Amino acid sequence: METVNSGQKDDMQNLGRDLSEQIKAATKEIHVRAENTQLMLSYQKGQITLPQYKLLLCSLYEIYKALEEEMDRNASHPGVAPIYFPQELARLETLERDLEHFFGQEWQKRVIIPAATHRYTQRLRKIGESNPKLLVAHAYTRYLGDLSGGQILGKITQKSIGLSSGEGLSFFSFPGVSSPNRFKQLYRSRMNSIELTKEERDGVLEEAIMAFELNIQVFNDLQKMLSVTEEAYGDQEKAETPATIPSLSIVQLSLGICVALATVGMGIYVF
Repeated sequence: METVNSGQKDDMQNLGRDLSEQIKAATKEIHVRAENTQLMLSYQKGQITLPQYKLLLCSLYEIYKALEEEMDRNASHPGVAPIYFPQELARLETLERDLEHFFGQEWQKRVIIPAATHRYTQRLRKIGESNPKLLVAHAYTRYLGDLSGGQILGKITQKSIGLSSGEGLSFFSFPGVSSPNRFKQLYRSRMNSIELTKEERDGVLEEAIMAFELNIQVFNDLQKMLSVTEEAYGDQEKAETPATIPSLSIVQLSLGICVALATVGMGIYVF
């Protein structure tokens, strides 16, 4: 895991006491790494595929389920209360709607996540139990990142996978936020008001870097899953007659192959 280096510390000292600016400085380098993962590059090029998007939604659901349950449980904690905005920011219900759209009413039986997503959720559960002040690092990087890029990424997704309506894109919508820019200012102000000792502040900065690292691991694991399933799908397509393959969606076949691969080291978790 990356840590805050001396150059980053100097930058943060120059930025004063604003926690939001210090997190931005501390995560500058790893933010670039996250943007250059294969999955995110596909997004930037407008080349996101339906299988990519569906598997991403599965991981996002598990991550936000853990984050929001821990935020709810610690809503009155002094390190969480100032940034607790469930009406404006909660993503769990939007993800449930999107997953039901793509997978049907029994979508929970078909959610597949890689090992990296499982590690991410374990980390959120651990700090929610033992050190809730660290949740601010994950809430800030996740919610404000999604809020900042939501509309753009939603349009890219809709165009890339050919969705004719807004169905399946609820995750990118924040109906409780009328002005994203004003809300982000409010959020940063509340976040900067959290009282932290120097040791606690350093811990939050380290946790923010970890949040990005965990996201990168999730992106990379998802890409590995897709690469393996696409290769297996190609082999399966050659073996089957033309009459049988069209009756199966690519995603359904990919999910089945993913489950089969769980026993050979892919580290896939099925819920």
